[in-house]
Amino acid sequence: MSEIKKIATRESYGKALAECGAEYKELVVLDADLAGATKTGVFKKAFPERHIDCGIAECNMMGVAAGLATTGKIPFASSFAMFAAGRAFEQIRNSIGYPHLNVKIGATHAGISVGEDGATHQCNEDIALMRTIPGMVVISPADDVEARAAVRAAIEHQGPVYLRFGRLAVPVIHDEASYKFEIGKGVVEREGKDVTIIATGLCVSESLAAAEKLAAEGIDAKVVNIHTIKPLDEDLVAAAAKETGKVVTVEEHSVIGGLGSAVCDALSAKAPTPVLKIGINDTYGESGPAAALIKKYGLDGDSIAEKVKAFVK
Repeated sequence: MSEIKKIATRESYGKALAECGAEYKELVVLDADLAGATKTGVFKKAFPERHIDCGIAECNMMGVAAGLATTGKIPFASSFAMFAAGRAFEQIRNSIGYPHLNVKIGATHAGISVGEDGATHQCNEDIALMRTIPGMVVISPADDVEARAAVRAAIEHQGPVYLRFGRLAVPVIHDEASYKFEIGKGVVEREGKDVTIIATGLCVSESLAAAEKLAAEGIDAKVVNIHTIKPLDEDLVAAAAKETGKVVTVEEHSVIGGLGSAVCDALSAKAPTPVLKIGINDTYGESGPAAALIKKYGLDGDSIAEKVKAFVK
């Protein structure tokens, strides 16, 4: 059996920008002295005249991106999620969100899988922050194929988009030839009748692993990949909930204000259903190897399976 290919979605981000650079002449990429880490350096190498290093000044970078958008450019402002969504929240809200400008925010190194950089860099609040901005699209791709498709979709979308990418290499679960990405439309990765697992980002592959383990114990889990948290595919979420009767959400993000909260909001209005939220439980992360942290915080396939089993039974 061949080994599963793993690619970090931040790598996919840099590659997609470079691929789209020749096709979209108005595409401009900004970075905050992190082009090597965010992988926008790939775009810089191909199109140096369209790459702007704003230095360690993320708030100013968002203002520059807003200005470029008013001239017809399609700017991608890139930094770690903690600095993009966290440090520059006010500028995103007032300079990009309020005038509804065509700015794309490429936020890499999201969640606890940042690893050894520790709690100050492990942004588990960014989805919650970006969801609150009116008109902001929030996307968290699950793998390389989905991440590259998401970048292209963001370019073609008119309006602000927040894209969440990870540092850790994750399994490629989609076939590029057949995969279709659409903003606001979830993907059923696995059918099942006993419980629905709704996941986003790196937790999608872990949820699929959990579903396999659950199947061996007689629990048939449906797995839904919600790559777009806002706008949420409420129809798919409600239909899955009605079909299985129980829902579990899984995210590498706080259980407050993220995917789980979005799903609960939708279900409370459309299909009241028992929900278990799996994520970071109102706590900060810590320094350590990414894989060890994912296990400690209960986001690996084995841990997800145990929690789902207890919830179903």
